[in-house]
Amino acid sequence: MIRKKVLVTGGAGFIGSHLCDRLLKDGNEVVCLDNYFTGQKQNIIHLINNPYFELIRHDVTMPFFIEVDEIYNLACPASPVHYQYNAIKTIKTSVMGAINMLGLAKRIRAKILQASTSEVYGDPQIHPQIESYWGHVNPIGERACYDEGKRAAETLFVNYHKQNNVKIKIIRIFNTYGPRMHPNDGRVVSNFIVQALQNKDITIYGEGMQTRSFQYIDDLVEGMIRMMASREEFTGPVNIGNPNEFTILELAEKVIKLTGSKSKIIKMPLPPDDPMQRQPDISLAGKELGWSPKIQMEEGLARTIEYFRETVLV
Repeated sequence: MIRKKVLVTGGAGFIGSHLCDRLLKDGNEVVCLDNYFTGQKQNIIHLINNPYFELIRHDVTMPFFIEVDEIYNLACPASPVHYQYNAIKTIKTSVMGAINMLGLAKRIRAKILQASTSEVYGDPQIHPQIESYWGHVNPIGERACYDEGKRAAETLFVNYHKQNNVKIKIIRIFNTYGPRMHPNDGRVVSNFIVQALQNKDITIYGEGMQTRSFQYIDDLVEGMIRMMASREEFTGPVNIGNPNEFTILELAEKVIKLTGSKSKIIKMPLPPDDPMQRQPDISLAGKELGWSPKIQMEEGLARTIEYFRETVLV
């Protein structure tokens, strides 16, 4: 068997660590790159003794040289708490990280996948969101460092492909949850689970009527693997998400029920530029990748709650 050598930037993050697991399970050699701005060593500590896994501390805003067959570019803080903490760092990671990784892919003729985001659609004016929708983004808003950074990265990928024949793949990731989420990342699923397990008040913004579509991490990783293996002419972007839509209030109530929590739900004012609706149209992923999510909310939440019980309540 010929092992592919695969580079994963942001490999110690929530999504990156699960991708490293899957790539190794599939018989690949994996090089994990992370600067630990939001990634954590504990996410990949179980892989350290695997002879086919290599961990390198590096910031993608600086050039990096290696010989690999494929690159998954995941490096970037991805939750509002983390990406707003250092907005300049966030946009530099997206833009300069893309330039450096695309430059590497061009030199070594590697195939490269960009982990983009549903945030490129901003506060969408069409519902559900299809890949041909250009988005409705505030370029000077609180979230712009992330939204516009990811939009610029997509532009760079497309232009490297057109100008330099770099083999690219672009996926747009919708809300994802599962084990190894950072307990303090400010995301709604981890927030609610941690608050519920500690019997603290669960905070929702506005009336909790804004909707989100949540996909379990294993479904996302499957979509990424399939996208990397898809026909060369299909570059994306392609939405990877679960189209089942829930209000934030429904999610809070579900978490309270599944944890057996005594938490009460309290309402706070809405933050700026918070989208009211977010739901992927995944027909393109179905057509091109034969992909659709398999793990629904109840099962995924149960697995995630179990993880947080073991890590938060110790």
